[in-house]
Amino acid sequence: MGLDTVKMHLAILAVALLLDRIVGDPDWLWQRFRHPVVLFGAVIGWLEGTMNGQGLSAWAGRLRGGFAVAAILAIAVVSGELIGRFFAFIGGIGILLEIAVVAVFLAQKSLAEHVARVARALQREGLSSGRKAVSMIVGRDPATLDEAGVARAAIESLAENFADGVVAPAFWYLVFGLPGLFAYKMVNTADSMIGHRSARYRDFGFAAARLDDAVNWLPARISAGLIALAVVWRSGKEAGRRAVRAAWRDAPFHRSPNAGWPEAAMAGSLGLSLGGPRSYGGIALDEPAIHAEGRREATPADIERAIALYRRTCTVLLGLVALSAIVA
Repeated sequence: MGLDTVKMHLAILAVALLLDRIVGDPDWLWQRFRHPVVLFGAVIGWLEGTMNGQGLSAWAGRLRGGFAVAAILAIAVVSGELIGRFFAFIGGIGILLEIAVVAVFLAQKSLAEHVARVARALQREGLSSGRKAVSMIVGRDPATLDEAGVARAAIESLAENFADGVVAPAFWYLVFGLPGLFAYKMVNTADSMIGHRSARYRDFGFAAARLDDAVNWLPARISAGLIALAVVWRSGKEAGRRAVRAAWRDAPFHRSPNAGWPEAAMAGSLGLSLGGPRSYGGIALDEPAIHAEGRREATPADIERAIALYRRTCTVLLGLVALSAIVA
């Protein structure tokens, strides 16, 4: 990839980040059109229904799952390349269209809005509404959560989704353009659909889950660094050092090789203890706490503090991309 391409990607990404920050995912648009991720999900669902079946051996399930992942990657890369070439061919209008496409695959505003609903539900309507709101953004059993558990779950989701909903798509677009962005979102969607350890997906979804771990490895660590920079901006160097220490020390204890990094940085920044025991599908998991010396009794006010830090972190990301575009 040439220097001119890097310059163009930086400029487009900077404007797309700003556009997504302001506009987000307007309901009026996606009530009329299908979101690209919905189309990705339809492709993945069709492949899973066609290639996955009962009675397969573990080896056969993993092999078919690997073929399915290779197929969705090929579809994503070819689609991204063709669309990118078309945008380049039509000139200035194509640049505007590419900005819009990149913005669609970012989740800055929508993520903050979803997490803010949890805080409002707890504050205005109590625990039952908070549980319902948080069930829309996390996979754990909401009925097992008290108010502090609901707040911690919302903050953990905010941190984790900052990495794979904002930083990772921005990173892969910057590196490989639209083919990289489409491939990343296809893999991430596949992981959310079939990358589970249930009986149906344990083998077939193995390749999707491992590939998602791989493509999020560097963005997750970048996310932790961005959170630390943002808390230095607001609260000083000691808060930044606390975020870095928590991420470096506690991220490896997380069940995910990547999610622990932004979650631990967020926990250290806010002075909270996240993670710990939880339940998924009726199965209790005794997981270690992240930043265990922090406060466990999280509140709706802590969710709001986390959202404020998240927005500052998004501003740091935008500033770094814009500055790089200007320097380039």
